[in-house]
Amino acid sequence: MAEKEFLKFVEITKRLRKECPWDREQTHTSIRHSLIEETYEVVEALDNNDMNELKRELGDLLLHVVFHANIAEENNEFTLAEVIELISSKLIFRHPHIFGDTKVKDTDQIIHNWEKLKMKEGRESLMDGVPKELPALLRAHRLTDKAARVGFDWEKKEDAWKKVDEEMDELHQAIEQGNQNKVEEEFGDLLFALVNYSRFIKVNPENALRQTVDKFISRFKYIEKRLKEMGKDIHSSSLEEMDKLWNEAKLSN
Repeated sequence: MAEKEFLKFVEITKRLRKECPWDREQTHTSIRHSLIEETYEVVEALDNNDMNELKRELGDLLLHVVFHANIAEENNEFTLAEVIELISSKLIFRHPHIFGDTKVKDTDQIIHNWEKLKMKEGRESLMDGVPKELPALLRAHRLTDKAARVGFDWEKKEDAWKKVDEEMDELHQAIEQGNQNKVEEEFGDLLFALVNYSRFIKVNPENALRQTVDKFISRFKYIEKRLKEMGKDIHSSSLEEMDKLWNEAKLSN
């Protein structure tokens, strides 16, 4: 059933490329931003645990995968069949404990083998394969995680936290010196140290910050709503008034 629907879907996308003026004009570059947007909409549906929305957004994301493959086929770059064949071969190659005779004792060994197999695919560095376009917190988390898999890591979480304290002290020193470039550098080092520590307490820093941002938005909107109910304008309200309402918002969620 899924195969039949997929083939029907592919034919629809190809017809759009032929008959719709807008679709026909699109290139890999022109729809690049939409691919990123659709990916984040999938993530948002996951965050909200909204399965109906996830079902829709996965369809939108699939459209971009197929659409890019259609454009590539028209340009004699590659085909959708080659995309599918490549990912199938990659999955088989990276799971020798399933499709081969490799024996593994636990998930950690699977992950370690995964990184070794990726290097055999032609990568020159363990740091390769983490896109620069990723949000910085997520990219830092992925890079430190990859380094940790080959033993480049703190032995204990307490050691990782000492690095956080060290970077905090260096940031304070840079602020006192008044060197803005150094301040920015040390602030980045502090964030990186916190990301490193997050792995030890099993927290994804990107998810954690996103939740905090959403919480901030919710509480600030509460302030706006309450001030409006009181007949006041947020632009002319005092910090004391807003802080009181902020504490109210904290009690409500």
